This record gives sequence, C-alpha cells and structure tokens, in this order.
Amino acid sequence: MKSLNLKIASLTLLATCLAWDGVVPTRFSFQSALAQTTQDKKAEGDLLLQKGLQQYDAGQYQAAIKTWQQALAQYRAINNRNGEAQVLTNLGLTYAVLEQYPKSIDYFEQALSVARAIGNRKIEAQALSNLGDLYSALSQLPKAIRYYEQALPIYRTVQNAYGEARVLNNLGTAYTALTQYDKAKGYFEQAGPIFRKIQERNSEADTLINLGISNVFLYQYDNAIASFERALSLYRAVQNRSGEENALVKLGNTYLALLQYPKAVGYFEQSLAIARTLKDPNREASGLNNLGIAYLSLAQYEKAIAYFEQALPLYRAAQNRRSEAGTLTNMGNAYSQLTQYTRAIDYYEQSLPIFRALQDRKGEAGSLNGLGNAYLFMSQYAKAIAYFEQALPVYQAVQEPDSEAIVLMNLGNAYNFLSQYAQAIRYFEQALPLYRTAKNRRGEADALGNLGISYNYLSQPMKAIRYFEQALPIYRAVQNPNREADALNNLGTAYYSLSQHPKAIAYFEQALSLYRTVKDRKGEAGALANLGGSYAALSQPAKAIASYKQALPIYQSLQNRDGESITLNNLGDTYFKMGELAQAEPLLRQSIQVRECIRVGLKDDQKISIFESQSDAYRTLQQVLVAQNKSTEALEIAERGRARAFVELLAQRLNSNSKPSANCTPVQPPTLAQIQQIAKQQNATLVEYSVIDRDRLLVWVVQPNGQIHFRSVDLTADLNGVSLAEWVKATRAEDLNVRGRGLGVFESDLTVDAEEKLDKANLQTLHQWLIEPIAELLPTTPDERIIFIPQGALFLVPFAALRDAAGKHLIEKHTIAVAPSIQTLALTRAQKTAEKRQKVGTTLIVGNPAMPKVVVEAGKDPVQLSPLPGAETEAQALAALLKTPALIGTQATEATIKAQMPQASLIHLATHGLLDDNFGINSSIALTPTRDEDGFLTAAEISNLSLQATLVVLSACDTGRGTITGDGVIGLSRSLISAGVPSVVVSLWAVPDAPTAFLMTEFYKNLETSNDKAKALRQAMLTTMQRYEKPRDWAAFTLIGES
Repeated sequence: MKSLNLKIASLTLLATCLAWDGVVPTRFSFQSALAQTTQDKKAEGDLLLQKGLQQYDAGQYQAAIKTWQQALAQYRAINNRNGEAQVLTNLGLTYAVLEQYPKSIDYFEQALSVARAIGNRKIEAQALSNLGDLYSALSQLPKAIRYYEQALPIYRTVQNAYGEARVLNNLGTAYTALTQYDKAKGYFEQAGPIFRKIQERNSEADTLINLGISNVFLYQYDNAIASFERALSLYRAVQNRSGEENALVKLGNTYLALLQYPKAVGYFEQSLAIARTLKDPNREASGLNNLGIAYLSLAQYEKAIAYFEQALPLYRAAQNRRSEAGTLTNMGNAYSQLTQYTRAIDYYEQSLPIFRALQDRKGEAGSLNGLGNAYLFMSQYAKAIAYFEQALPVYQAVQEPDSEAIVLMNLGNAYNFLSQYAQAIRYFEQALPLYRTAKNRRGEADALGNLGISYNYLSQPMKAIRYFEQALPIYRAVQNPNREADALNNLGTAYYSLSQHPKAIAYFEQALSLYRTVKDRKGEAGALANLGGSYAALSQPAKAIASYKQALPIYQSLQNRDGESITLNNLGDTYFKMGELAQAEPLLRQSIQVRECIRVGLKDDQKISIFESQSDAYRTLQQVLVAQNKSTEALEIAERGRARAFVELLAQRLNSNSKPSANCTPVQPPTLAQIQQIAKQQNATLVEYSVIDRDRLLVWVVQPNGQIHFRSVDLTADLNGVSLAEWVKATRAEDLNVRGRGLGVFESDLTVDAEEKLDKANLQTLHQWLIEPIAELLPTTPDERIIFIPQGALFLVPFAALRDAAGKHLIEKHTIAVAPSIQTLALTRAQKTAEKRQKVGTTLIVGNPAMPKVVVEAGKDPVQLSPLPGAETEAQALAALLKTPALIGTQATEATIKAQMPQASLIHLATHGLLDDNFGINSSIALTPTRDEDGFLTAAEISNLSLQATLVVLSACDTGRGTITGDGVIGLSRSLISAGVPSVVVSLWAVPDAPTAFLMTEFYKNLETSNDKAKALRQAMLTTMQRYEKPRDWAAFTLIGES
C-alpha cells in the first residue's frame, strides 16, 4: 500500500508576480538646475535653458536636447561655468530618460568636473547622485553605491535635507538589490525621518514601502505590515492613488506570505478597484493575477484560473512579456492542482521560452519546477528529476530559501516514488530548516510530513508518526484542509504498518471526507486505496475490493500510472487470496504492463530502485499461474520480473538505437520458445529459482533438449517462522567485509565463528532445499554444465559447496555457473560475438597494490587497508605462467589500471574487494591511490568503461556480492558485464590468501588446455579441495556469464 503526500510548489509562482523588488528610488530631479537659472542675468542663455525645460516637461526630449546644446554653447562662450554645469546636468538627465546611458554618463561626468572646478558643491552632489542613479539603473550596484557615498556627505555639508534623504533612500534600494537587507533597512530608517521633517510625504511613504520590503526579506512580517500601513495612510492623506494601490498590494503579499489568505484577498480586491480607476492595464492585470494566486493558495482553483484568464490578455495588450509568462506559469500551477497535468504542461511550455528570451532566471526556474511537478504526478520520474535539477541551482544562486526548499521537496518526492528513501530524506532534511528560517509554516509541515512518509517506507512507523503528528496541528492552524487530509492519510499508513488496522481505517475515513470536500481527486483515490489495504489486512475482501474499485478509475482519469499500477496489483492480490484466479490474472498482467511503462526513460539506477517497489505483481502472478497449472507461463513471468534494468542496459549497449516497443518494454522478455533456445545454445541445464513470500520456492529446470520441469518447494516447517533470506544470511559469514569492522577484517584468515557458519550441516540443509527437489533432472555426467539463476538471498549461496546426504559436494558431480537471468545469457553471448574483440590483447595482472585508506566507521579517521602478501605471490606466479609482467605495489595505481583495462583481453585483480553502500565508496576494488585518484575503482566507474576482455577474475574478498535487489546483485560483477565482459569470476566471501593463490594458478593452468571457463574453475576447485579440504578455502569463487 502506497500513498505519497506530494506538494505543488505554489510559492514558486509567487516569485513571478510579488513585487518585493519594487523598491521606490528617488529619481532624477531638475530642482538644482532650475533654481540656479533664475539667478543668471545672461538673458540668451537663461531663455534657452527655460525653453528647454518647457520642452522637456512636454515630453519633447529631442527638442529639449537641441535647445540645451545651444544654451551650452552660449554659456561656454561667455565662460559662465555655473550655467554650463546646469545645462550639462539637464542634458545628462534627458539622455537618461531616453535610456541612452553612455551619453548620459558622459554629460554627468562633465557636469561633475565643472562643479568641482568652480567649487559648486550643490551641483557636485547632484551630479554624483545622478551618476549613482544611472549605474543603479544599469545594475552596476557597487559603482552606484560609490557615487551615492560621495554625494551623501556633500548634501549634509550644504544642508540639503531632501538630497540627503534621497541618497539615503537610493543607497537602501541598491543594498536591497544586493540582498543585503539589514544594511538596506538601516538606510531607509535614516531617510524616513528626514522626509517627514521636511514634510515630503510622498517620499516618506515611498521610503516606508521600501522599509517594509526589507522587513519582509528579513522575515520581520509584523514590522513590514506596520511600515506598509503607515505608507498607506500617508498616500491616502495626499490622495496619491497610485501609491495607495501599491501599499495595498504589498499588504496583500505580506498576508499571503503569512498564509492569511482571506486577509490577502481583501487587500488585493481593494488594490484592483484602484488599479481600474487609474486606467493602467498593467496594474489591473497584476491585481487580477494576485487575486488568482490568493485563491490558488485557498485551493479554490477554478476561481484562481478565472482571475488568471482575465489578467493574461491585459498583459499581452500591454506587451508585458514578463508578467504574461508569470501568469502562464500560475495557470499551469492551477491546472496541476486540478490534476489536469497535460493542460498544465502546455502552460508551462508557453511560459518557459518567454522567460528564457527575457533572461529571467527565476521565472525560468518556476516554469521548470512546474514542469517537474506535472511529470512527477504523471509518473514520468526521469523527466521530473531533470526539470527539478535545472531549477534548483537557480534558486540557490539567487538566495530564495522558500523556492529552494520547494524544489528540494519535489526532488525528495521524486526519489520517494523511485523507492530511494534515504536520498529522499536527505532532500527533505535540507528543505526543513529553509522553511523554518523563512517562517513558512505550511512548508515546514510539508517537510515534516514527507519525512514521515520516507521513514514509514523504511519500516520505521513510530518515527513516521512523530513527524506526522508534528505536521497535523500546523496544517489545522493555517487552515489548509488539503494538507490536513494528507497528514490524516499518512497517519493511517503508519498505523497500517503497525498492523493497527482499525485505527488506520479511522484516519483514512477522516482523510477521505476532507479530500472529497476540497475535491482533491488524487487524495481521494489514495485514501480509498489505503482503505482497501486495511480491509484486506482485516480479511474483509469484499470491502477491500469495493474500495479498490472506487480508487482505480480515479487514478486512470488522472493518468497517475503509479497509483493505477499499485491498485491493479492490490485488486489482483485480493482476488488471488479469495481463490478467484481467473479474475486475479488479468489485473496482475495489467499492473505489470503499467509498471513497465513507468520505467521507460529512467536511468539505470532509477530502474533498479523502482523495480524494488514493483516486484510484488510479478511474484503474485507467478503464484496465480502455478495455481492454474500454468507453470511454463509462470516461468515467462519469473524471467520477465528479474534483472530487467540489467537486461535493458546490456541490450542498449549492443544496440544504442533500441527504443521501447508499443507495450513500453525496450527489450522484450523471452518467450518460452526463446528460453528453450537459450538452453540449447548454452548446451546447459538452466535452473531458475523464484523466492515467493518468506518460505516458498518455485523452481524451473530447462534442459538442453528443451524439456521444462517445475517444482514447488514449501519450506514453512523447515524454516520455523524465519524467512529463507534471513536463514541464508544467518548461516554464512555475513559480516566478512569492511562494514563496522576493524583492521582484522582485512586479514586473510576467517574467524572460527565464520568457519562454523559454513559447516557441513548448513551446506547439507541448503542442498536438501535447493538441489534434492530437482536432483533427478540434473545432468548425470560432471562435464555437463548447470547454470543457476538465483533470486534474492540465493545469490549468496555457494552452490559448489552444497553437500548431498552422502557427503559429496555439488562441484564434484557438476560443472557450475551462475547468471542473473536467462535472458542475460543470450545477451552476454551476443555481446561476445558482436563486438570486435582483440584476438591477442594484453594481459593485465594486478597484485597487492599499495593500499589506500578507507572509512570503516562514519565520523572516524580512515583506516589503512592491510597489505596482502599472498595476493602478490599469486600475481607473480600467474605472471610467470602467462609470461606477462604483473603490476605490484605502487605500480598498480588506479589511473594506470583504468588506462590499461580497455586494451586487455584478460584481467586478473588480486587485491581487497570492498562491499559498501553505507559510506559512499560503492562496491570497489582497492588500488594504489595518487594525488588525483582515491585508490578505489568503483562499480560505477567500471560501468563507464568499454572493455574488450573475454574474462575478468576478481581474486578479492566479497567481489561477487553487493546490494541484492529485484534486479539481481548490484555490484562489481554486474558493472563488469555491463562494461562488455562476457565472463567474470568473483568470490562470495573473504577468501584466504594461500588457498586462493593455489586455486587461481590451477585455474589458469586448466584454461591453457581448455577454453571452457566453467570446467577450468571446477577442476581447479577439485584440485584445491585435495590440499585445502574446508569449503571456505575453495568454494568462494563462482563464474558469472559465459563459459
């Protein structure tokens, strides 16, 4: 049962339209120049100066420029430097209005030079101030600040209070643009009282607006509201309707940030009414857009869309492209909330190119984030993650914590869907403090809720409940019924995990009622599906089916493939448990089909993780088919449900042009006839295991002649309540790797305890369970090969060492290999023949490198890996046998090995193999570190190589192990095969030095007389067994892939 609380990042759309950056600078002024001209007795120059001013006021800027240039010539002719400075100032101002900034700067700099030459401090201050304004307009803020800081003391010296206040205000606007809000606030707080003292009430109100904006960015909302309210009062007193409208918008935005949506609506409605009286289409459109955002926040999506639709044509008529794009993004957000994702994508795709054309990075990020959300809800996770990852660095660069937190949340949700819960938690934990810093209570609750979801998936329901219980009262406090329903639903899932089903049902029913009230169709479907799961757990199948059947069409109408697939699986499973096999089968097949479509386009690691959450349907369908005596069809499903990501990766490397078929599978799973053909081509008996539930095995034996046999093995009584996986792990040396162990872990000898875990009784028990049910179907001569296709924990089984009742090991009777799936055998063979491999390539032998250090416990200093003198002896012996040099000690650097691997036809690595997924090393091979390389050749690095080798031998501890998933073992062997190697020999546990060196020497001797790697390995084991009889000394190695 699965129901994620995903959130649309509605605050992202606020960034497209809230005018927090709309600080009000005190701009260019003619006061000084006009005052000076009235005192000049030179009539011709004065008249021209006055005429230019009249032309300027009439908007006749070119005429004014022409007139002032005549005046300039007149003043210069009579050496009137004051008049010259005045005209230069006015010319600079006019070119600034015409946005011809280089000419404007030139005139201001001339005016400044003249003013300084004649000691006219007033004109000097004005020229410096105007240069500051120009550079501010050009976004050259540090330069602007330098000019303002020169002007400020001069205005104070000449006691020009208005000029002083004007510069203080403009310094504040510059520091606001630089996001230095504390500094900006300080300047606004100095400017305001000066404007008040000289009774410049409009300027005082403008400064209060700017002060309020600084307080918003500092999350001091009460102070911001107080500033905006004082500004509103002043604007009303002087009947400044434009300023009044601006103050109302700022108040509305602040209450929106405080999640007090009804108050925000009230202020936006007042501002819209004034905007309409001003006959300003841009302002009217902004008022409509702001109301749309408020109603979007109130979950009144249709009403929000109606306002956005009114705003859009007004912005287009005014050719306001930026606001047009913001409104398109907001419409996308609204349609996404209405689960009309295709329509939402259309609006985001309209807004995105506009923002890019305008080089508006924040707007672009908002569109990208919206697209990510839409694709996320449509279960197209690769696309969603790609869009989120484009949006995140933009918000980080512009230091917008709210928007950054939103994208982090959405990335977390995407990874939750991919079942990568630890990664999801990392994103949610980054988002939580950002929301708290921003005092965004709803965002805080969202982060808490999603942390709860992830911990619930990690089977930590009590931890999940603690997070959900923190989120629920916050949602109620901010009056958000959608999120309140999410919290109730998630509490239900946690109590379901604790098997407290009546309590779970009570929460799901509360959630369902709220979802229906707010018309949240996705939430409604999730609550219904969860009710179905609870009723199924209480053995009330009729109620379960009724709930699932209500949920399914909702998911389908929403194109929610994940929810659809899970509900189909749950319906199929319920019918199966009722014995209604004919009804269960098509539902499970549909579930599998939908899930395979979801995987299309995902990266390899994403396919692996999502498959973990998708394996139930494959297992249940196998049981349904077996129960209907369709065991061969069940084999097709067993094969279809394993190593699919690996199969697709191999197929893609064979044919880079491969595309998904109509039924969403990039590589068709093998049919029964193809499985039989693979057995014939391999000339081997294939044994495929399926682990069903905790204690049941399904086994198929496919013989080279095409005969298929099936066995079902019930281990309930033998396991006595323990799962097969737990039993296998407990009866082998599970911890013989670097995790949580000291240096002794790297020594060549196993502990006594480890030897006891590989004792005869355990090996005989495994033989009894895995081999005896099919013993009569296996080859009768030792040279005939068996290829085992394990599943889950069976990958840990040392098949060669299994003992029959007579005490004989399986390797004594059979030649053995292992494969992740039957289809991978066909692909590795195709890979072997399709690629042009070097007939005679180099041989790469590595032994006992100068070991790197490794972190064995988080937070502790790295520990030096111990040397392996036996590995060095082994490498030197093999080098002599194969007549090639070995790379020993400091020669075996990671860089050297990576450079030589692609040219080698045979690779032998005798060193430490590290199994990790906790501390970031990844499964890896230890090599000599250098300044540029850490000395760990990881599985991920190997996957990116293109290898020509026909065989790689990893003579190291645990190289055959890794993370066991529904896609097989994710580790070194998989990475080597995906890099092009058809045959890999690996070890299942930490192997002792001396027996390993002996076994490997025998293996290569055998290879010189036989090209069959499986036979060579078998004979080497038999020879080693005679000298070292304990299985731990000879049974660790296994051949994966081609023989």
